Amino acid sequence: MNKILVANRGEIALRIMRSAKEMGIKTVAVYSEADRNALFVKYADEAVCLGPPPSNQSYLLGDKIIEVCKELGVDGIHPGYGFLSENADFTRKVEKAGITFIGPSPEAMELMGSKLAAKAAVKKFDVPMVPGTEDAIDDIAAAKKIAEEIGFPILVKASAGGGGKGMRIVENVAEFEEQMDRAVSEAKSAFGDGSVFIEKYVGSPRHIEIQILADTHGNILYLFERECSIQRRHQKVIEEAPSSVLTPELRKAMGECAVDVARSCNYVGAGTVEFLLDENKNFYFLEMNTRLQVEHPVTEMITGVDLVKEQIKVARGEKLSFTQDDLKIIGHSIEVRVYAEDPANNFLPDIGKLKRYVPPRGTGVRVDDGYEQGMDIPIYYDPMIAKLITYGENREEARERMIRAINEYQISGVSTTLSFCRFALQHDAFVSGNFDTHFVNHHFTPDKLFEVKADEQEIAEIMAAYIIKERKAKAVKPAENKTAAKSNWKKRAW
Repeated sequence: MNKILVANRGEIALRIMRSAKEMGIKTVAVYSEADRNALFVKYADEAVCLGPPPSNQSYLLGDKIIEVCKELGVDGIHPGYGFLSENADFTRKVEKAGITFIGPSPEAMELMGSKLAAKAAVKKFDVPMVPGTEDAIDDIAAAKKIAEEIGFPILVKASAGGGGKGMRIVENVAEFEEQMDRAVSEAKSAFGDGSVFIEKYVGSPRHIEIQILADTHGNILYLFERECSIQRRHQKVIEEAPSSVLTPELRKAMGECAVDVARSCNYVGAGTVEFLLDENKNFYFLEMNTRLQVEHPVTEMITGVDLVKEQIKVARGEKLSFTQDDLKIIGHSIEVRVYAEDPANNFLPDIGKLKRYVPPRGTGVRVDDGYEQGMDIPIYYDPMIAKLITYGENREEARERMIRAINEYQISGVSTTLSFCRFALQHDAFVSGNFDTHFVNHHFTPDKLFEVKADEQEIAEIMAAYIIKERKAKAVKPAENKTAAKSNWKKRAW
């Protein structure tokens, strides 16, 4: 594999290209007119414009991307995440064109892309699942009866869903039909598929996911877990590895279940199996993401494994070069997603020019970004500016280092989630590890961003008073200073 096209943009495109370059592989960027001056376009060995800014006129043009591959002699396509990364039809076309798709088979994508089909597949391996329906619901009366048997509250979920869309919590039987209709409508609008199913609602869940790697020789390994419980709108904002609550025994059990999930769909490549963990440490299969995850860097930091390089090696038909016993957790890593969003205004996306953009540096700090000062944040795509990752010998060092890095991150021109992330990292719930996916609802309100802790304010006032006092003591009026007229500066004739 001598040349790879990255069918993506921004920070993930740049991150993939860097690993490819280290492997001696040339890269091709495809971009929209909005990204003409983007860093990933400049970094690639070759770059081709796909079309206007909207995704459906650029990054989602699978046929055009394949044409570019043929013209430039591309051997493989890496899809990153989002856009075409889980599009089975595109994957089939790539394979038909004689190009290697760096990811799983289209069959695995389709199976795991349907939550109902995925549940049916993993059931054969006795993977624990949240109590609920096994098939799509089309009879409201029957569905209501099932919901009453499971017990409220229940969750209505879109089978083809993701990112919190097509999902409704139903607290009681009186609101069942209304919430059901809303879930179906939203699922049709977002995914073109109105199929929904019912699950028991887990009240205080933690979101734990297991990273897996599988090659074409039957080897499947798990690279431990990531905790992704700090979320807004059912989407992750802060992730860490390892989780602060998993025991070695629980970690092993969840890891082995994740391997079984991968085995259930003959998975190849890097993938993530997501679980819910309840307050009693019971875990349940949620879904499998058949691609690289945004939060993959924290796994790389604690294992020393470059997941992108492993994806490429697997796509070339190579065996995994390490075994499960070779893998060890070393240290702790935290990632915060730096979104162009206003946490003081319900995390609404913000757009504008990065008037000032200076990322943090230093020991144990990694920044995966795709922007530089002076660039605009386009309205057409996900508003993520960067991923800020820190590493430490333990969780507390990683946390303190992250707070330092957030404080050093200089961004002006747009609002960002950095202030919220700092608030979350300093909150007692996060520090103690006693939090769940309801962190925002339970602990955060916009006014918290503007609060100054009493002790910090007191220290600031004491320091300010001390500085003023020192300045006054040193200040001497010219008339009282007998040496004021004298100077050590030598006169010079110019």
